[in-house]
Amino acid sequence: MTRGKQKIEAQRKNAEKNQKSKGSQFEARAVALKVTCPICKVQLANQNQLGEHYSSKHPKEKPPSNSE
Repeated sequence: MTRGKQKIEAQRKNAEKNQKSKGSQFEARAVALKVTCPICKVQLANQNQLGEHYSSKHPKEKPPSNSE
């Protein structure tokens, strides 16, 4: 019953590998989101997304300049 032992070992290895890689993504997400909308406080990755956000969510407002 060699295959049964191989299966158990493979499951154990996969469990160890998955356990190491799992975790919270909050830190990675916080690093990626650099720009915040001053009106609704939503966090965005860059100025281009902020411009698109303003055109869709705040059409009557003028987006802030890139220097902010």
